Amino acid sequence: MNNFDINLLNDEQRLPLLQTEGAVLVTAGAGSGKTRLLTHRIAYLLSLGVSPYNILAITFTNKATREMAERVEKMCDEGGSIWISTFHSMCAKILRQDIERLGYSRSFSIYDEDDSEKVVKEILAQQNLPEDKWKKNVLFHISNWKNTVMTLADYEFACRDVTDIKKIVRVMDEYEKTLQKNNALDFDDLLIKTYKLFLQCEDVKNKYAQRFKYILVDEFQDTNVVQYELLKQLASVHGNIFVVGDEDQCIYSWRGANFKNIFNFRKDFPDVKVYKLERNYRSTSKILDRANKLIAHNSSRLEKKLWTQREGGDEPVIYNAIDERDEALFVASTIERLMRRGDKPADFAVLMRLNALSRNLEEALLSYNIPHKIYGGFKFYERAEIKIVIAYLRLFVNPDDDVAFLKVVNFPRRGIGDSAVAKLKALAGDNSILKTLLQGGLEQEPALQKKLASFLEIYVGLQNLNLPLAEFASEVITKFGLRDAYDRKSEEGFDKLMNISSFEAGVREYSRLNPDAGLEEYLQSITLSSDTDEIGEGGSVTIATVHAVKGLEFKNVFIIGLEEGLFPISRATSADDVEEERRLMYVAVTRAEEKVIITHCSKRFLYGKTNYQIPSRFCKELGFYQFTPKKVEERNVFAEGKSFAQSRPFFDKNSILTRFEEQKDKIDTSKYQCGQIVTHPKFGKGKIVSITDDALVGDINFEGVGMKSLMLEIAPLTIEGEE
Repeated sequence: MNNFDINLLNDEQRLPLLQTEGAVLVTAGAGSGKTRLLTHRIAYLLSLGVSPYNILAITFTNKATREMAERVEKMCDEGGSIWISTFHSMCAKILRQDIERLGYSRSFSIYDEDDSEKVVKEILAQQNLPEDKWKKNVLFHISNWKNTVMTLADYEFACRDVTDIKKIVRVMDEYEKTLQKNNALDFDDLLIKTYKLFLQCEDVKNKYAQRFKYILVDEFQDTNVVQYELLKQLASVHGNIFVVGDEDQCIYSWRGANFKNIFNFRKDFPDVKVYKLERNYRSTSKILDRANKLIAHNSSRLEKKLWTQREGGDEPVIYNAIDERDEALFVASTIERLMRRGDKPADFAVLMRLNALSRNLEEALLSYNIPHKIYGGFKFYERAEIKIVIAYLRLFVNPDDDVAFLKVVNFPRRGIGDSAVAKLKALAGDNSILKTLLQGGLEQEPALQKKLASFLEIYVGLQNLNLPLAEFASEVITKFGLRDAYDRKSEEGFDKLMNISSFEAGVREYSRLNPDAGLEEYLQSITLSSDTDEIGEGGSVTIATVHAVKGLEFKNVFIIGLEEGLFPISRATSADDVEEERRLMYVAVTRAEEKVIITHCSKRFLYGKTNYQIPSRFCKELGFYQFTPKKVEERNVFAEGKSFAQSRPFFDKNSILTRFEEQKDKIDTSKYQCGQIVTHPKFGKGKIVSITDDALVGDINFEGVGMKSLMLEIAPLTIEGEE
């Protein structure tokens, strides 16, 4: 039974929905309801009698996959049977079935960036190439090559003018051989190996091309060369491919995305039907007016103009801070004041071009006790103690995985140093180390054999167990004594033990949601996970790069650091680079539903020195400044030395924030005196050292934390002895 209503779509959306046969390209502006269109199209196909087995929907993030699957299941009883997946997960699933045709086993490991780095470092050491000079360059070329469809020889020829390309290619070739020996793939391999599988094994390609009569693709502008070739292979039999994208939101060219695929699609599928979605359901008209002004400066785009029936709203505002501290305090203060009006922490996102701008912001939000989470930093599964557990588990799926083995062989400590590792590698030769040991390869090394006897005994014992996934993971942690390796009396050790417990809870939750999944599926799911999958799901202010929030929306959006060299970034030197930076800014602005607040600094400490800054060209293109700033002095928004607490920001006089400034309850700050002892919920007990003449800002020396400058009228302080 289908529970969808085609009347929920507007006229622009209904037209492509009803075009079920052939190639269809929908250029969908930000917030124009493309997810609704895609899910309703799936429901419509099912209502026509199409089997869910014959439908494939591809997204770009795990979060988008979950959301699409949930919506389809609510609309259709058969919705849970649709193959809805990211490109990487789809390819991993295909390879698990047929990768043996390429000389790998189905139990292959998927290496993350850290694993790939370890392999490259070892090869560089073998070839006497200094790591600091070569590692970053080699890793770039490995990924760059794998995001093409070239052979390594063709890639070398294409890069013939690159310095030392022959040496780089030699390392790349050895890297490929090492991964194959370890029965491992990296992230890029998931795509390129699937492409090669289809190319070399036509029967495998036809199996999927015959199956998928209808293919739907979200965020088509973000496809790279390999992904686009995969889509053409999958659509080679039926040709019913429906792609939705927006070239104005292509922001991933640095990892191979090619927005020109939108134009290539019209060439490769000559009978393609093209539709536009220009009505925006997310933002107010005043936000869209600014966004349209901005993106109109790009030339490589299909002409479209977003519009909405959400008239009015607050004008986007801009604030010129003196420095990064002033900027951060302004953002925190504004969020706090809007929260007093009723907004929740989750209603806010603070976006930036570079993660390096987040430190001052985090301190300011802590000062005002505002819950927040920074995305794009250190992920849970990247913590050392968690990577150890994962490496142990990987060995039970893929005993050929030398990277995993070497990660755990001396943890907990077994006296296996560098010389012992060298002996193990020599003993194994072209075979995997663990398999060599299991086959009695240590008979000639009694000392090593003694050190590893317990490890091998435990491994074999666990290998023969038949336990449910969650119980098995806990048994591995217990039997190998991983908890005993940490000092639970120290704060660091306690934190690591808590993380291991969280890991076990995560395995149990995964097992509950996926009762038929085994260890192999679980490891694949966490390897392909991202911390950005959870953005917006907690009760916190989101702090993230613009790249991380693609496809999301927030009631209020701050965009900080709008300065030349930061946004657009200094390395954007060509016209194409600047257009991509402009698209990134366009994405940032169009995340907002009600308010956009932009900041830039007159001076900023970054990369070890203080520089005077020039406002970003995007400020003018958004319609804020009607001049081209030439000197810092020309931006006389503040008198030098005054902070936002002492000067009015450069806001539109009718903005909600200006009105709020006039309406907010005045808090008497005269009760604070130098020498008083105060308590802050985050920083604990502190002493007021100094207060500004206007009694707005106080410097407080907190025990064990140090000096913090807080706005006294909003900081959550309690004076000692005060009820």
